[in-house]
Amino acid sequence: MEARHKKVLQQNRTNLVTSLDPSDVYDGLLARGIFTQDMIDEIKSSGTRRAQARQLVKDLETRGSRAFPAFLDCLRETGQASLAELLESGGPVSILVSPRVQPTVIPLPVPGNPENNRNGKNHDGADASPKLVPLKPTTLPLDVLPSPSPDRDRPRPPRQRRDSVQSYKMDASPCGICLIINNVEFDASSNLKERKGSDVDCDKLEKRFQSLNFHVVVKRNLKCKQIKHELSSLAKMDHSVYDCCVVVILSHGTEASHNRFPGAVHGVDGPSVPVQIITNYLNGQNCSSLQSKPKLFFIQACGGDQRDIGFEVSPDEVQPTPGGIDDQTDAIPLSSSSDSLSFSDEIDARASLPTPSDILVSYSTFPGSWYVETLDRVLEENAVTDDLVTMLMVVNNEVSQISAKGLYKQMPGSFNFLRKLLYFQASKT
Repeated sequence: MEARHKKVLQQNRTNLVTSLDPSDVYDGLLARGIFTQDMIDEIKSSGTRRAQARQLVKDLETRGSRAFPAFLDCLRETGQASLAELLESGGPVSILVSPRVQPTVIPLPVPGNPENNRNGKNHDGADASPKLVPLKPTTLPLDVLPSPSPDRDRPRPPRQRRDSVQSYKMDASPCGICLIINNVEFDASSNLKERKGSDVDCDKLEKRFQSLNFHVVVKRNLKCKQIKHELSSLAKMDHSVYDCCVVVILSHGTEASHNRFPGAVHGVDGPSVPVQIITNYLNGQNCSSLQSKPKLFFIQACGGDQRDIGFEVSPDEVQPTPGGIDDQTDAIPLSSSSDSLSFSDEIDARASLPTPSDILVSYSTFPGSWYVETLDRVLEENAVTDDLVTMLMVVNNEVSQISAKGLYKQMPGSFNFLRKLLYFQASKT
């Protein structure tokens, strides 16, 4: 794309994000060869309309010299000609506000006696042209004015979200169960260090999910078999009255063979439970009362010493912030690509794994406290307006910009098999 066209898009980005309906122009841009179907699907996965519009404008700048005029044509074809004209003018888009219309007093003729005015003369012989008398609205006395409705200023209750094609039903009270497993102190035989600061992370997430109307259950220092027992008990519960289920695990982690969800978490005695097994407990086959309902897993799994030194970016793109001191780093999950499928995976895991619809697994990387702190803050600030996937993208972006001791980087990740948008119960504070 030509530099001048890029500049026009950048100058108008804010109002394009506000006004553009990207769903109207996808077909036109696809037909013109500006975007591929994969690119459009990726833009749609950005989340809200504003997020899609922002990503579309950003991607347009990379699509060659035909992209800008093709975009203008698509805008005109879909009833957004005003945006096309403003972009074509080269100036920044401004939100047009119609000038306030002032009422005009129009005099109406008041005819006289028709007999006297038959010849256009009055009884004095003068011209009997109709006299123009301006009409003005009648002012009602104060005691006649209708009083405002008593319900007018009463705060309206938050709109409940019912299950729909676009979003999950999330209005049960409580919304669901949130199980937090917090492993802090490990047996000496496990050769795993104490996870200092994990109690602070646990307290933050406990309060956060309580504020989102979840019933929170906290379990501390569980062995491998105890982790499985708690998950099995959670799966055997009747979740019919709930809309969602959340599992948070704070522990040491390690790599593990898998065919969908990578990694594993240690019990305090040393042995580990694969994340794939953890998610299987709550899938639609093993927990029927959670079928078609979102199952969310937030896993902070410390372990290993792999560190990512990142790569250089322009100073105006990233503003590093000082990082804290971490005792241990978090394990980076293995790739979830198809080449990681292995016939050595545990038989029971593969046999009981249907398509994991309505499951989202969010992993932390190192150091875990940054992930939890950022996740907690983003949920607090954005849960009122944003869906979960959008908020996790915000978490990924912010955490990736935090420098560990000025050098190392971390990047959270997630495996998303949700079919709809998920909005938590949250009220404005």
